[in-house]
Amino acid sequence: MSSISELMTHDHRRCDEIYANAEEAIGQGDFGGAANLWKEFCVQVEQHFTLEEQVLFPGFESATGMQGGPTMMMRGEHLQMREMLKSIASSIAQKEADDALGQCESLMIFIQQHNMKEEQVLYPMLDDALPQQEMELQINEVLAEKV
Repeated sequence: MSSISELMTHDHRRCDEIYANAEEAIGQGDFGGAANLWKEFCVQVEQHFTLEEQVLFPGFESATGMQGGPTMMMRGEHLQMREMLKSIASSIAQKEADDALGQCESLMIFIQQHNMKEEQVLYPMLDDALPQQEMELQINEVLAEKV
């Protein structure tokens, strides 16, 4: 059985790989490839956020009674990242490589900080608070849709 931490951290790494490929395509001026990879990255990130926001966070809040804590902060960061994702997509569509790469750098710093908070603080809290077997099934069901 895999923990929530293991499953979600693995998903972070999978998203990171797609991001790196998209960034590389932008740097090479392959805007068609970059657009496709960026779209794939956005879809994967959105599925990850949705899993957290609709399954894990509500389960944690229900189990702990904690409504305004770390899950609220993560939701706020998800909103910020969604805006950044849209802005980068626009720069790619307009074939503005320098702008897109600059925004990508800012996004990556933000994502790394966000993921660290989740992986080192929130996910271990979820592991402790939520029924592992039930959560593993739900997580795997959502992540299986990504393949």
